[in-house]
Amino acid sequence: MPKTKTKAASAKLYAVVGSDEAEVKRVATELATNLTPAGAGDFGLEVIDGAADNAEQAAARIRSAIEALQTLPFFGSTKVVWLKNANFLSDDPKARSAAVQSALEQLSELLDRGFGSEVTFLISATEVDKRRGFYKMLVKRAELQVFDRLDSGRAGWEEEATEIVRLRAKKRKLQFDDDALDLFVLLTGGDTRQIENELEKIDTFLGNDRAVHVDVVREIVPLSRAGIIFEVSNALAMRDLELALTLVRRLLDQGESAIGILLAAIVPTIRNLLLAKDLMERHRLPRPHSPFQFISAINRLPAKATEHLPRKKDGSINAYALGIAAQHAHHFETNQLIDAMRACLEANRQLVTTQLDHELILTEVVVKLLGKQKL
Repeated sequence: MPKTKTKAASAKLYAVVGSDEAEVKRVATELATNLTPAGAGDFGLEVIDGAADNAEQAAARIRSAIEALQTLPFFGSTKVVWLKNANFLSDDPKARSAAVQSALEQLSELLDRGFGSEVTFLISATEVDKRRGFYKMLVKRAELQVFDRLDSGRAGWEEEATEIVRLRAKKRKLQFDDDALDLFVLLTGGDTRQIENELEKIDTFLGNDRAVHVDVVREIVPLSRAGIIFEVSNALAMRDLELALTLVRRLLDQGESAIGILLAAIVPTIRNLLLAKDLMERHRLPRPHSPFQFISAINRLPAKATEHLPRKKDGSINAYALGIAAQHAHHFETNQLIDAMRACLEANRQLVTTQLDHELILTEVVVKLLGKQKL
């Protein structure tokens, strides 16, 4: 999600930066269009390509921007100077070079001092080193928008990605079912370019219909390895035996190892169902309507009650997966889930030490979990 620092419009200094390249380019292009004086034609927007190949070229582009800012527009009108796609603000040898740092200091002094009211300056850049003085000047002086890519290894990325999808779907008047939204978020992984592309495809596919069901997402959005694993987990949680076996077979046909399927899809699903069911029974937590509702409930529990839960690389609880499991845990008895975990242990042993057919081994685990319906 963007973090925006707004300055008075009279500052005439705008910056769009961040590691989300697609979003930076989109927002900067829209901003350049909106800032360019109506009817100014080619004289209203002066674009300087900031994508430099080396330090010398980068310094030259910065000096071009300084010159453009000090040159009054033709015919006494106004103009926008756009230093576009600057790639010399990060922490790399090119950006650290004396030539680039000297040129940036000159530009920073000019921007800090101010320039003619007839000129507006816009800079867009990715991979910005936020420790440097030039960035700190932008924070202080510019109307700054920051768009950083979501880190799918960081806790809470799913909630941020879900909000991005909701907002963009709302603009298109698309209405996602909860299951469809969960799958769409996982398949697009918080990548704003892919989110926009897939929403456009769904928008075109649906025509006048605005309801987005999970089968539409499955049909339109490319099913990555992570997507198939999610679908396997979802099929297990929903007690859809036929779909679960079909997806396991598809993963095997795509070259995925049986041990990989067991450890990446089946074991985590059963473990999360068991953990979620235990938390709900032990602490009297109600069945959630959404994963985020369960996340809030977990966060309210004392630390001792959650110290056994699986963690992400950053040490945070993998609460989103538990939230999804909590929505479906009522389909299973606790003893059934415990038996399924034992079956996974036996399947692991068989896959490593025997020559039994791998699909048969995985099938037995899935049937062990789903073969007996809860009464």
